Amino acid sequence: MTTAPSSAVPASAGEPGQFPLVLGLDTFGDLTHDDDDRADTHAQTIRNVVEQGVLADHVGVDFFGIGEHHTDDFPMPAADVVLGTIAGRTTRIRLGSAVTVLSSDDPVRVFQRYSTLDAISGGRAEVILGRGSSTESFPLFGYGLADYEDLFEEKTHLFAELLKGGPVTWEGKTRAPLHNQDVVPHTESGPFPAWIGVGGSPQSVIRAAHYGFSLMLAIIGGPPARFSPFSQLFRQALEKFGQDPRPVGVHSPGHVAATDEQAREEFWPRYLEVIRRFSKTRGFAIPTKESFAHEVGPHGALYVGSPETVAQKIAANLTLLDATRFDLKYGMPGLSQQALMTNIELYGTQVMPRVHELVG
Repeated sequence: MTTAPSSAVPASAGEPGQFPLVLGLDTFGDLTHDDDDRADTHAQTIRNVVEQGVLADHVGVDFFGIGEHHTDDFPMPAADVVLGTIAGRTTRIRLGSAVTVLSSDDPVRVFQRYSTLDAISGGRAEVILGRGSSTESFPLFGYGLADYEDLFEEKTHLFAELLKGGPVTWEGKTRAPLHNQDVVPHTESGPFPAWIGVGGSPQSVIRAAHYGFSLMLAIIGGPPARFSPFSQLFRQALEKFGQDPRPVGVHSPGHVAATDEQAREEFWPRYLEVIRRFSKTRGFAIPTKESFAHEVGPHGALYVGSPETVAQKIAANLTLLDATRFDLKYGMPGLSQQALMTNIELYGTQVMPRVHELVG
C-alpha cells in the first residue's frame, strides 16, 4: 500500500494560503416530500439524494457529503453505497461521509469501503469521522453508550494506523487485534483525506491533531464565534504532536432560496418539527420564531436566506474561524426535491462565486 503524502496537504504546508478554499454540501438523506406534502418512500428519498449529488457536480460544488443516520427522518444507513452510485455519474466533485459514526462501526471496514469509493471515483473520496451525536446506531449494532469515549478513541487510533499504508499491527480492548495485517484495497495515490467532526469538545480537537486528521467544526446552534479558539488549539496541538499542518473546515445547517423570505418560509416549519422531535431524546430547546430569527442572523449558526445573505455569512465565519472549508448541511425532512435541487443550483452558481469574491 502506497504511503505517498495526501494531496490534502501540499508540500508547502506551513506557508500562508497553503490550503485552497473548499465549498461543499452535506446531506443526511433527509426524507423528502412530494408536491402535495406527502412523505416520499425511503427508496425514493435515497434516489433523490443521488440526483442531488449529480447536480452538485454539474454546478461546480467542490464536495458532496452524506451523513450516516438510521431513522425514519434520515433513512441513510449506507452512505458509501449512495456515494459510489454518484461517483459513477460524476467526474470532478469530491465525495465523502458527513459523518461516519466510527464508534459503532469497524475501522477496517470503514477504511475498505472508502478505499473502494476512492478507486471507483478515481481518487475523489474523503471521510469525516465522528463519535455520534445521534446515537441510534449504538443499540442497533450492539454497542453500549457507556463505552462511548473508549470506542471512539481506540477506533480512531486504528483508523489512523490504516491510513499510513502497509501491514498494520494494532491491539486494543474494543475489537480483535491485527498482527502485520495487509488491508485491501490499496489506494493508488496515497491516503484519502480524513477529518474528525467536532461538535464542541476540546478533547476531540486535540485527538484530531494527535492522530493527524483534519478538523471539521460541526456548528449547529449558537454563535459560531465560540468555536474560534478551537482553530488555534488545533494548530497548536498539531505543532506539539509534530504533525503536518491540516485544514480546518466548518459544517452548518442552512437553506438557500431566491429571497431571504422564501428561504425562511420554506425552512422554518421543517426545522421546528425536527427539533421538536429531537428534543424528546436529546433535550434540545424547542425554537421560537424569535430564536430562529437570531440563528439565521449574522451571529447565529443557521445559513438560511438568499444567495447573497448566505455567501456573506459564510465568508464572515470562514474569516472568524480561520477556516478554509465550508460545508452547508442543506435541507430538512419534509422539504421537496425541487426545493433541494434549487438550493443546490443556487449554492453552486451564485453562493460559491460570491464567497470567492468576498474572501479574495
